[in-house]
Amino acid sequence: MNICVIGTGYVGLVTGTCFADFGVNVTCVDKDASKIEALERGVIPIYEPGLEELVGKNAKEGRLHFTTDLKSALDSALVVFIAVGTPPKEDGSADLSYIEEVARTIAENMDGYKVIVTKSTVPVGTGKVIEDIITKGLSGDHGFDVASNPEFLREGSAVEDFMRPNRVVLGARSERAVAILKDLYAPLYLLETPFVITDIETAELVKYASNAFLATKISFINEIANICERVGADVNMVSKGMGLDKRIGSKFLHPGPGYGGSCFPKDTLAITQVARDCGYTFQIVETVVKVNDDQREIMYEKIKAMLGTVKGSTVGALGLTFKPNTDDIRDSPATFLVQRLVDDGATVKVFDPAGMENAKAELSGDIVYSNDPYEVADGSDILLLLTEWNQFRMLDMGRVKGLLKSPKLLDLRNVYSPEGMRAMGFEYDSVGRE
Repeated sequence: MNICVIGTGYVGLVTGTCFADFGVNVTCVDKDASKIEALERGVIPIYEPGLEELVGKNAKEGRLHFTTDLKSALDSALVVFIAVGTPPKEDGSADLSYIEEVARTIAENMDGYKVIVTKSTVPVGTGKVIEDIITKGLSGDHGFDVASNPEFLREGSAVEDFMRPNRVVLGARSERAVAILKDLYAPLYLLETPFVITDIETAELVKYASNAFLATKISFINEIANICERVGADVNMVSKGMGLDKRIGSKFLHPGPGYGGSCFPKDTLAITQVARDCGYTFQIVETVVKVNDDQREIMYEKIKAMLGTVKGSTVGALGLTFKPNTDDIRDSPATFLVQRLVDDGATVKVFDPAGMENAKAELSGDIVYSNDPYEVADGSDILLLLTEWNQFRMLDMGRVKGLLKSPKLLDLRNVYSPEGMRAMGFEYDSVGRE
């Protein structure tokens, strides 16, 4: 089977590469010529463990191709995946302009029956929009079906998530489209992967509902953490006690400075706007968004309380990405806190294993980009742990203490033991622990 993936961002590149590894002939298309040229040389535009090797392998074996020529990519493709961006508008709703542009281009270049599949995260009703655009734009009598196949890829483990997913959701109006997509995903039947076969609108909503619920768990445990600090309880043990209940589960019950990244902030805003558009107020998720915004302010107050005077101080910060194993700093609580400190007059020394170049393009002011955690600590008035990269979990804390001007450690990811740090002579604080 030949397929075409439009968009070589995070979702499109992972999707195309993994399908190629299944043995499918894949052409990935992007209008950014420099990105395509880099991919043809094996240069990956994102940080994702295992992806570079997989791209190189499948390109070498002739199953994975890259081009800017959408027409040629469409010519031989039976299935066309749309994986372009849907950034938020000012009101929080998803901007579908890229989706609509792709749909018009597909219509202009249709040469036979195709299944047009949305991989991008889109609001309910987008499938119908794509159907209408293609129907109006067709120059010949070509049949087609539109389907929804939302992605559930976690940054940092996207390849594994694609190869061994918890479920595959397929939304379509025709049995023919479903049969073709099930055939495309045939390798996952060997793993007994659950398939959810439904209509397009339901499939579109599954993605938003899933991300909104996970964001809710994060905001919930952050509120529990704030209560724990006031009553003398330990949020880590509360989280463990909750997570052992199989109805709840332990995932996403980790307190910190709030969620970030490319999905949760965008998708929570989008689903609340979807609700408003149909005359309903999604009160829980609107509160989740507010709690997440408030959590960043609460963390900043923690920093000020331990640091004392922000203006003129030197702050060391470990971590810039919104989570480990990615270079993504979009809506990262870490970069929010770093920029806030700089804006209030601090010099901030930072280190992140993967996010430094992206941060340099986004952050401004008195920021020192360091080579390692110890360079960050050297001469700083306080050390902040903002992202829980594995290499930050086993630092030589005796050396760190000797490098700091004062032994202050604010651990916003609860990586270290309060008892252990205080026994070493640190002034130590974390989130939701006495």
